[in-house]
Amino acid sequence: MIQEIDGGICSVEGVRAFGIKKGKYGLGIILADGPAAGVFTRNKVRAAPVIVTEKNLSENGGYLSGIIVNSGNANAFTGERGISDAKEMIRLLAEKKEIDEKYVAVASTGIIGKPLDIDWIRDNIDFVLESLRSDEIGNSTVMKSIMTTDTVEKECAVEVNAKVGKYRIGGICKGAGMIEPNMGTMLAFIYTDAVISSVSLDKCLKESVNESFNMVVVDGDTSTNDMCLITSTGCSKVKVDLDEEDLTVFRGALDFVLKNLAKKIARDGEGATRMIEANVSGAKTKDDAILASKAIVRSPLFKSAIFGQDPNWGRAVCAIGYSGADFDQNEISLSFSDGIDIVEIVKSGKGPEFFEKPGEHLEKLKNIMKAKTVYVHVDLAAGEEDATAWGCDLTYDYVKINADYTT
Repeated sequence: MIQEIDGGICSVEGVRAFGIKKGKYGLGIILADGPAAGVFTRNKVRAAPVIVTEKNLSENGGYLSGIIVNSGNANAFTGERGISDAKEMIRLLAEKKEIDEKYVAVASTGIIGKPLDIDWIRDNIDFVLESLRSDEIGNSTVMKSIMTTDTVEKECAVEVNAKVGKYRIGGICKGAGMIEPNMGTMLAFIYTDAVISSVSLDKCLKESVNESFNMVVVDGDTSTNDMCLITSTGCSKVKVDLDEEDLTVFRGALDFVLKNLAKKIARDGEGATRMIEANVSGAKTKDDAILASKAIVRSPLFKSAIFGQDPNWGRAVCAIGYSGADFDQNEISLSFSDGIDIVEIVKSGKGPEFFEKPGEHLEKLKNIMKAKTVYVHVDLAAGEEDATAWGCDLTYDYVKINADYTT
C-alpha cells in the first residue's frame, strides 16, 4: 500500500536540508549518506556541475553523502573556470563537513554562459550548514533555494507498507521552462530510507524517469543542466532488492513520486494557465506511443489552442501525423475530457458531425476547454502499447518571461 505523506525529502529518515534565497540567487545543501544513482541531460552542451557530478558517481561506485546546489547561475558553457567553480563548491562542502569530495554532488540552475559568483557561495555556505534540519522547514527552504521561474514549490513523499516492512520515498524538484526532458531545466533530488543497492537504484531511476520526467514538455527545449539524483539512507532497515516482487513494489512507489513531480512541472510551466495530459493507446510500439503523446503536448499550435480554449482537435491530429508514429489515419479515434465529461471527436478516422449541428456535445466540449487540466486521449488502433505525456498551454506570459530572462 502506498500512502502520500507530507515532508518531501525530510520525511525520509537520515536526510537533513536547508537553503536560502536572496533575490535571484539561492544556495541549498542536502546531507544524507548512502548508495546513489543519477540521470543527466542528453544535451551535448553540458553544464560543469553535470560533468563533475556524473564523474564522481561513476568513479565512487555510486554513493553520495551530500548535495550542494545553487540557483541564479547555471554554470554552463563556462569552460575550465566552470569546472573549477563546480569543484570548488564540492570542496567547500566536503571540507566543512569532513566528507570525501568524491561523495559530494553539485548542481546549478539559472543563466547560461555567465561565470559563477563563487564568492557569494563562500559567503553564504556557513549559514546554510548551521541551519540544516530534518523537518518541513528544511525541506521547504531547500526547495525555495533552487527555484528560478517556478511559481510553486514541488515536492512529493510516500510511505510504503510492503510485506517486507515500511519505508519512505520523498522527492523535490524544480522546473518550469526550458523543459523537454531528456530532461528539461530540471533538478530533482530523491531520497528513500529503504535498503537498496546503487545498481538497483540506477535501474529503477532510469525506468521511472522514462515514464515521468522524460514525458514532460513545456517548450521543447532540452537544458544543459538537467539532473535527477536518488540516494538511499537505509535507515528503515527494510531491504527491497533481495526479491523481484519487493523491487517491483519499490519501483511502483518511485513511479508515483516522480510522476507526481512531473505533473507539477507541467502545471507550473512558465506562464501556464492549464495543463494538458495526452494519453495515446493502441500504438504498434512503445516508441510510437511516446512519439505521438509527446508530439501533442509539444505542438505550439495545439498548446496555443488550449490557451485560447479553442477545441481545435485538428492540431492534435496534425501533431500525431508528423510525430513519426506508425498508424492509419482512417483508424484513429480521439477524445477530449476534463476528467468528468468526455467528448469523442474522432471515431475510426471520421471527424465530428456535431460541428455542423451545434448542440449538447459542442457545449460540453466548450466547457472541457475551460478546465484546469484538459485530457486528450488518442487510440491509434495499431497495437497494444500506450504512453502518457504532460504539458501546458502556450501563453503571452511565457513570451514575456523569456523575453527578458537575463535582464
